[in-house]
Amino acid sequence: MTDIWQWTAADTAAAIRTKDVTATEVTQAHLARLAEVNPKINAVVQDFPDEALSAAQKVDDAIARGDDPGPLCGVPVTIKVNVDQAGHATTNGLRLQEHLIAKADSPVVSNLRKAGAVIIGRTNTPAFSMRWFTQNNLHGTTLNPRNKAITPGGSSGGAAAAVAAGIGAIGHGTDIAGSIRYPAYACGLQGLRPTLGRVPAYNATAADRLIGAQLMAVSGPIARSIKDIALSMQAMSAADLRDPWHVPAPLAGGDFPKRAALVIAPGGMPVDDTVEAALRQAAAQLTDAGWIVEEVGGPPMRHAAQINARLWMADTQFAATAMIEKEGDAEAQFVFEQMSNDAGDVGQEELMSALQARVSLMREWDMFLQDYPVLICPVSGTLPFDQQQDVQSPESFAALFEAQLTQRAVPTVGLPSLAVAMGEIQGRPNGVQLIGPRYREDILLAAGAVIEAASGRPKAVDPNWG
Repeated sequence: MTDIWQWTAADTAAAIRTKDVTATEVTQAHLARLAEVNPKINAVVQDFPDEALSAAQKVDDAIARGDDPGPLCGVPVTIKVNVDQAGHATTNGLRLQEHLIAKADSPVVSNLRKAGAVIIGRTNTPAFSMRWFTQNNLHGTTLNPRNKAITPGGSSGGAAAAVAAGIGAIGHGTDIAGSIRYPAYACGLQGLRPTLGRVPAYNATAADRLIGAQLMAVSGPIARSIKDIALSMQAMSAADLRDPWHVPAPLAGGDFPKRAALVIAPGGMPVDDTVEAALRQAAAQLTDAGWIVEEVGGPPMRHAAQINARLWMADTQFAATAMIEKEGDAEAQFVFEQMSNDAGDVGQEELMSALQARVSLMREWDMFLQDYPVLICPVSGTLPFDQQQDVQSPESFAALFEAQLTQRAVPTVGLPSLAVAMGEIQGRPNGVQLIGPRYREDILLAAGAVIEAASGRPKAVDPNWG
């Protein structure tokens, strides 16, 4: 029998529901996997086996009574340390928040519990969740289980590394500029950034978010199969009155034309040949499945990325400058300096202009996606970066920032986007990004399932690195 930690979330839930295995046995298998591989990769930075086993027993008790525990019946999941989980510190990778213990679950954690998931650990993030790498002075560095020489991505790098190594079937992540999609890409997984408002958000341990985060930050899943992404969304998106931005939109929106736009180099960004080859391969796979795919220029990407930087830095410059200095994380300070230089000082005029331009861009994107319900584009302009590549020099950061153009653009317009794995090349994962209409994650999942079927479903790996 395949090791339990290799099972998909869908298969795990089904096996527990039919009593082929107990939730306790599944949890024990994943806790053993965590103990075996986490010391090598440092993906999970808070673990609580007794708490996890207690949650698993509740699932088993429900099944014994004939009750349905929920769609994630006994599935082991991890939670990123930047959202509240009752009884645990919401560190966000900061020594300043090492003892910031949450008294209540955030909505996404509460929703996962209600869906029957078993939380087995909390995953690492860079300080302030502000890099496409995962390292901080509190929890240390997370390594990519597929290749320790490359980043596991960020800021949900711990979540992706855990899923890639078989520590949980689903990893919770957050995304304001690629923090779900890029770690999924770097670790060879599937990762969904949902539509703004799809998954409710709230941290009682912090003040309410400022306007940039309100308009661009979301929670979403990282997993080893498209089916598991769909199952995760069913769980995560349940309503919660603590988030006024939440929209109770249906998860399935009905029929849609199978038309896709292929955009090789959005905004004229540099794109490596390896990345272009994956894009054309994905387009061919969709074509073979009956989709109409046309290579086009696409809607504005660069302007959207510029607005993302301004809105994000408006928040950070206003509320976090002193905290970044006090935390003393050299990498976070360097990245903040580079991003601030790129955005400039964001005062009232710059903020108002960015918000006004955002609406125009949203309109243009929405109209484009009426004709092409899927846009195929790079996750990044290059294969996954070397570890610490962003902090080598200002020039290195600028090149990396340009390669992440699409990561930064999509949150501005609030649209859903899906990173789909397509195997490895030159020892590094490769894949594509799919962008779709507002609240039509189902379209992206349908297209992603075609690519996954043709390219192969990602499997969990042992972090031996060769």
